[in-house]
Amino acid sequence: MADSYAYRVRTKEGRLVTGNIEADGEAAVASRLRSQGLVPIQITKESKVSMKMEINLLPKKVKLKDLAIFSRQFATMINSGLSLLRALNILAEQTENKLLASSLGSLREDVERGSSLSAAMTKFPKVFSTLYVSMVRAGETGGQLDTVLMRVADTFEADYKLRQKVKSAMTYPVVVAGIAVMLLTIMLIFIVPTFANMFDDLGGELPLPTKILVAISAQAKIITPILVLVAIAGTIAYKRARRSNAAARLKFDQAKLKIPVFGDLFRKVALSRFTRTLGLLLRAGVPVLQALDIVSESTGNEVLARASQDVKDSVRSGESMSAPLGRHKIFPPMVIQMIAVGEDTGALDAMLDKVADFYDQEVESTTESLTSLIEPVMIAVLGSIVGAMVIALYMPMFKIFDLIK
Repeated sequence: MADSYAYRVRTKEGRLVTGNIEADGEAAVASRLRSQGLVPIQITKESKVSMKMEINLLPKKVKLKDLAIFSRQFATMINSGLSLLRALNILAEQTENKLLASSLGSLREDVERGSSLSAAMTKFPKVFSTLYVSMVRAGETGGQLDTVLMRVADTFEADYKLRQKVKSAMTYPVVVAGIAVMLLTIMLIFIVPTFANMFDDLGGELPLPTKILVAISAQAKIITPILVLVAIAGTIAYKRARRSNAAARLKFDQAKLKIPVFGDLFRKVALSRFTRTLGLLLRAGVPVLQALDIVSESTGNEVLARASQDVKDSVRSGESMSAPLGRHKIFPPMVIQMIAVGEDTGALDAMLDKVADFYDQEVESTTESLTSLIEPVMIAVLGSIVGAMVIALYMPMFKIFDLIK
């Protein structure tokens, strides 16, 4: 089994670079580094038990932004004339994401052994999706890897911006709702019982709102832990169902699209991702049937995934793409007509990009509208709930002289 070695080398430009590599000995490490145009300065065998070991409570993942930056830098290096090995070596050293860095190091070794870049990427499904591997394979086949990678970077950056806009629209109501729940819980568990004891000492008949509030407070200590456990169990069950059950995913996604106010936003985001991804694949030269398969996996929405499969069956039988889309309510007539025009004119990829750009703008305007609408509504709701509780607590004070006897 190969050992791990830490190395310190100098590049042709004179930069000092450090890293890790697995090999059968120091001589093999030095030979491999020299073959990459690097001058070894120090090579040290790493102990199997290291004090630098990190405890990762959360699973490592590569974010979309990391992949976009990697793709753009990779494309720039290849376009500048650097070899794949040299580019991968530089990127493995400078990327901040540890999972991506280790994957690039393994990619470099596989490519050095004679494997194609796309074939090597298939070994890292958690880092490089089917979409990414297919784009790289298309770029290798057409001799335009740098161009394809630049398009991938543009697409990922657009997708990242789209997700950030949705998060910005969702963050405010989620935060306000969380604060409201926390305030209510604190008042019910800690504040209301204090007033309840005082009311018992005073005697007399309490107003109905105060009785209701005291009764809820008495049950809060039992109900709150149960609700927390139910919420945790529900979240775990939801994630498992989405991963393993296509029928459950379909029901969840259908319900998500029907949510008042936010359902329309989710639909626009899904359509933007669908059209942009399909346009990217078709422009890169990926066959239509394969492109539709990839799109169905990468949209993140089971409703659109089913629509993609319907389109695939239609195209396989010699029909158009636009016809089966009309059977799915998620696609507006405008999208269907633009895809039909793109098929007729032979510019389907360009038309899909225009649809994606249109929905990106729609998402931006929708998020701005939602933010301006939700802010006063949430403040009013939160103020009403807390205000009602305060009034219910102080109503007996208005009859203080009647209660003291």
